[in-house]
Amino acid sequence: MRGVDLEIAGDEQLDGDQGTLSDLLDENTALVAVQYPDFLGEIEDFTDLGQAAQGVGALFCVVVNPLALGLLKPPSEFGADIVVGEGQTLGIPLSFGGPYLGIFATREKYVRKMAGRLVGETEDTRGQRGYVLTLTPREQHIRRDKATSNICTNQGLMALASAVYLSMMGKSGLRKVAELCYHKAHYAAQKINDLDGYQLWTQGTFFNEFVLACPKPVAEINELLLDYDILGGYDLGKCFDEFQDHMLLAVTEMNTKDDIDNLVLALEEVSYE
Repeated sequence: MRGVDLEIAGDEQLDGDQGTLSDLLDENTALVAVQYPDFLGEIEDFTDLGQAAQGVGALFCVVVNPLALGLLKPPSEFGADIVVGEGQTLGIPLSFGGPYLGIFATREKYVRKMAGRLVGETEDTRGQRGYVLTLTPREQHIRRDKATSNICTNQGLMALASAVYLSMMGKSGLRKVAELCYHKAHYAAQKINDLDGYQLWTQGTFFNEFVLACPKPVAEINELLLDYDILGGYDLGKCFDEFQDHMLLAVTEMNTKDDIDNLVLALEEVSYE
């Protein structure tokens, strides 16, 4: 990739220690990117890591769940230079996978350095190399010297919908939704953890996602849950060998207490089938 080495630090390198990740940084490090909350739903304070990145002259990027920011410490307090995220949680329906919108923010001093166009390399159905425009501001095709936006794509409409959602919710409303996600997820985690055969793997602080150790393969559990009209969690064994029979569950403000209780009952029943 044009002489750039991308290094993904796994658990075997980090072992849950940000200091270990800091030790991997040097003057050749261009950017450090972390998830907040992370892929397994856990929440960490990245202040020290942000300082370590800046200490070697690297940019620090935080990938966020924007809804969680209604409750959690903002990335600016970690010294983040770039914040990106998926905006689906901001009032956008799932719609079987889209369209959604992306969030991309930087410190003011980097705004003029943001790329006007990003072109990605891909392959067509015949396996031939091709290029596709993955990011471009629409004003480049209108009045590129002065225009700031132009709503003429699905993503633009989704951005407008999220702006309406945020304006209607306000600061206190967004925090309330975040609190609902947090408390409902912890309620579900505790109830499922009390079941025979299930154990809450997540030990740290989490927002609305958590990991469960299950008594049988997750794919088998999820298939049985369909009989109860329930979509199960994500099978972590698909991407982590050490997480065989582990499920990643998400609970949001859209899930009622009855929904959660029904899930708990269904999980208990399918564990004996």
